[in-house]
Amino acid sequence: MPDAQALVDAHHHVWDLEVRPQPWLDEPAHEPIRRTFSAHALRSAATRPIAGRRLTSTVVVQCIASVPETRDLLALADSDPLIGAVVGWADLTSPAIGDVLDDLRSGNAGGYLRAVRHVVQAESDPHWLQRPDVERGLRAAGERGLGYDVLIGPHQLPQAIRLAQRLPELPLVLDHAGKPPIARGELADWEQRVRTLARHSQVRCKVSGLITEADHEKWTVDDIRPVWDVLLSAFGPDRLMFGSDWPVANLAGGWNRWAATVDELLTDCSATETHAVLAGTATTFYRLTPTPTKEGT
Repeated sequence: MPDAQALVDAHHHVWDLEVRPQPWLDEPAHEPIRRTFSAHALRSAATRPIAGRRLTSTVVVQCIASVPETRDLLALADSDPLIGAVVGWADLTSPAIGDVLDDLRSGNAGGYLRAVRHVVQAESDPHWLQRPDVERGLRAAGERGLGYDVLIGPHQLPQAIRLAQRLPELPLVLDHAGKPPIARGELADWEQRVRTLARHSQVRCKVSGLITEADHEKWTVDDIRPVWDVLLSAFGPDRLMFGSDWPVANLAGGWNRWAATVDELLTDCSATETHAVLAGTATTFYRLTPTPTKEGT
């Protein structure tokens, strides 16, 4: 039976700037979040329920191209009952990718590694996801039971479509819905490409990161609704998962305002559909287990 009280945040970050720099935070627009954010701070921030549910589990996601960061996230998941899974990083282009993944998974906390991610949105190569070395790395991840989080801009959606075509056995999740250009209001190309990607049954999609693609100061639910309508129509609730993208979400309103928006977007969904978006899809994709099974909780 599905847990009617479960709420999974399928996409958030943590970082400690005294332990590991985050160079991407040096961009002027990121000054408001240029400080340390911990899992405890997430607990304090995420107080608004969605459909009567309060946060019960999360998936923490890598920020930088760093295996040591991934090890830190795995250790955090092992020590913090809120965190149920880790999306880590390893160099997909490396001939040793299989050995690196095996090493990450062999540690005490290695079981929390459920997917890998690379910041493809920063790659200038329009065919990066089709590079032979990248595909070899992705196959190595899939062979080890790992999924792949696809972080791209809207202009890179054709790469994701080709990836889904070429590796149909690799579980994929599209981060932040492919970053639709909400602020510009130019959704036609994004919609066509997302609908094409959604035809591939191994692809899931995170309803996350949308408010930072809108006008940070002026966005409303009505700005987000057209994107939500496309995602719900293209993927269906069973392939959508809620994510906050906290603390990046703080640039455009924060966890609770986004939660209130999702709550409103779900108004016309059934209880079963709501559960899928808020917990079921993420639980299945990231193989989450109920929090009480963790040792010491």
